[in-house]
Amino acid sequence: MHIAVLLLITAGLSSCDKPEQPQFQKVTYADDVKPIIQKHCAECHVSGQQGARASGLLMDSYKSLMQGTPFGQVINPGSAMSSSLYILISGKDKLTVTMPHGKKPLSDEEIETIRVWIENGAAEN
Repeated sequence: MHIAVLLLITAGLSSCDKPEQPQFQKVTYADDVKPIIQKHCAECHVSGQQGARASGLLMDSYKSLMQGTPFGQVINPGSAMSSSLYILISGKDKLTVTMPHGKKPLSDEEIETIRVWIENGAAEN
């Protein structure tokens, strides 16, 4: 009898809803982030333009983005909240300067794409 009760309890527990595991969303620089950067950032952050002169940040390639500025990296792979690029585009720290400067901000979806990309390690491909 005890075994039958244990089997019923075990069967009941195994049928309980398990919390869903967050799904890994594959986001890469080449496929997802580069188009956003080209749309919102590259105009100013290429050699000779205002953004590049003011910050030293070039955003014309994955390599230049990952190199950051003379002051340090702008991407900390694995941590969006310690990546200045994410902080500047998301407005998370209520800074007086947000990016893109003087232009329409990125959409929530574009910001989330960059956040996920950084959190997942900021892969190129």
